[in-house]
Amino acid sequence: MFGFYRFASVCPSLKVADTTFNTAEIIRCATLAQEGGAAVTVFPELCITGYSCSDLFHQELLLKNSLKGLRAIADAFKESSMVVAVGLPLRIQSRLYNCAAFLQAGKLIAVTPKIHLPNQREFYEKRHFNSGRDLLKAPLFVDVEGFGSVAVTNFITVKGEGAELRFGVELCEDLWTPMPPSGELALAGANVILNLSASDALVGKDDYRRNLVMNQSARCMAAYVYASAGVQESTTDMVFSGHLMIAENGSMLAESKSYSRDSEIIYADVDVERLNMQRLSEGSFQDYDSTSAFARAASFENIKGVTELKDRFVCATPFVPGNIETRDINCKEIFNIQCAGLAKRMETSFSKRAVVGLSGGLDSTLALLVIAETFKLLKRPATEILVLTMPGFGTTNRTKNNAVEMANLLGVELRTVSIKDACMQHFADIGHDPSILNVTYENVQARERTQILMDIANKEGGIVVGTGDLSEIALGWSTYNADHMSMYAVNCDIPKTLVRHVVAWYADRARNFIADEKTADALSAVLRDILDTPVSPELLPADANGQIAQKTESILGAYEIHDFFLYHFAKYGAEPKKLLWLAKYAFAGKYPDEELERCLTLFIRRFFTQQFKRSCIPDGPKVGTISLSPRADWRMPSDSSFADWLK
Repeated sequence: MFGFYRFASVCPSLKVADTTFNTAEIIRCATLAQEGGAAVTVFPELCITGYSCSDLFHQELLLKNSLKGLRAIADAFKESSMVVAVGLPLRIQSRLYNCAAFLQAGKLIAVTPKIHLPNQREFYEKRHFNSGRDLLKAPLFVDVEGFGSVAVTNFITVKGEGAELRFGVELCEDLWTPMPPSGELALAGANVILNLSASDALVGKDDYRRNLVMNQSARCMAAYVYASAGVQESTTDMVFSGHLMIAENGSMLAESKSYSRDSEIIYADVDVERLNMQRLSEGSFQDYDSTSAFARAASFENIKGVTELKDRFVCATPFVPGNIETRDINCKEIFNIQCAGLAKRMETSFSKRAVVGLSGGLDSTLALLVIAETFKLLKRPATEILVLTMPGFGTTNRTKNNAVEMANLLGVELRTVSIKDACMQHFADIGHDPSILNVTYENVQARERTQILMDIANKEGGIVVGTGDLSEIALGWSTYNADHMSMYAVNCDIPKTLVRHVVAWYADRARNFIADEKTADALSAVLRDILDTPVSPELLPADANGQIAQKTESILGAYEIHDFFLYHFAKYGAEPKKLLWLAKYAFAGKYPDEELERCLTLFIRRFFTQQFKRSCIPDGPKVGTISLSPRADWRMPSDSSFADWLK
């Protein structure tokens, strides 16, 4: 469903050179994988015989028995659409090759010979096998005893129930070379790389191997399924750890514990549709000539997609790393990018001052923190920063007091300019009854604040620093030519869910930014109260208790839901049904399905209808892979229809 397929990577128990035992164990493990819903199951290199048979590979009996084992495995799954990939020594044109064999529905669909053969220290593959490089240059079919004519290829197409699968195949050492075959195979269209391996255990090699698989999956923008031989291989000169991994575009989806003495299986649900969609926007995948790869491709019959996600974690906050250490590193990098971008704009615009409106909310708080640090980088005094608080009809004491306190602690110039009288005059000018609390009532206030900021910046020789974030830009949650506009927008690429974490990161480290510890601690306390304040534009009057009445998330729905939709919609082009399907997994037990459906409908409608605002947003620094800048990252007609998406 929606392009998800379950892959299994297996390290079976093994007896070196005992093909009968090994075949039976492969069948047993593959049966378990099939029961677990696997569409594709990958075993290690030379698993039918064992990788460490050495000169026994030149024994006729071992070669014949390995073919018998292959036939038995094929027969065991002749009623199944599951693809089974196993390794064995195979004679082709009077030469011996280390091969991966691909079975489905009782047939041998393709064999892939290993290209790069290690021949140093503990490995002596060239003593026993030939490189398959020449065999893979052109379309080739060979007769395999018991199977008939079989394609020799490392590029395999599969008719899936949803997204099209294209397998690229490499064996162990192929990945460790300067130019792994998987690179060209990915450019030719392979979206899943299968690696049948036998990689020995050395101190530090696990980490290196893990990084190799993750990085190659990222470079290839593909899934990478890796299965390596285990501890039952011969230990005459080395030990194998049975390392199993399934990665997707740089992320590890599943990984085994090494040195298991029992057969081990790991599973992962791979989003092939997402990989295919992401590649559509990558120029490097459009310029490569893939005709030769398709000319030699073998093809499988239909395999089953996943109908229920069991072996994949769907993160509810994809913009925010779950690992605290990684999150802190990202927050630091984001903050540095913001400061560097603003510093350049201040220098090139020859601005005397930075002017910002401070509401006491999250976005303007982050903007001011960025401005303060930027002025330190430029070795300019904080007094050149001009902060305006502009209380209106909905301003509460809590937000105003936090804004004033924060400005004072940072040592910036603070001015308070009430907008109430100006708004009342404007209501009279345009003939609006101020008792009618509609969008006109709200937008008059927003535009009045922006007019004040712009005019004071002009008077002071400064620039207005924008505060709006990526979530607001996506939803068009701003007043056109009001908070929508500035001379430089420092938060424009940071979603609301991440803004919160950057502010919290600063609060935890205030002493690193403020020399005086007492001041730093006081600022940290203010920031924590701001983090606890409901998100609101404060454009409607407060309630009877003076508390915020207009809460954005009560109107739009939770920002974390909208950020989730934005991530999968903008980055991977996911269709609405898939967005909802994923959201139900990510937010299971937290939000009812009805609320997710309401938020998705609202997201689609607003994302399409508010494009006209994005078409003319200010400059600002890109900090992540998703940006809605009309100049480089997101180009969309302002008058496009959302009808098909809502259907």
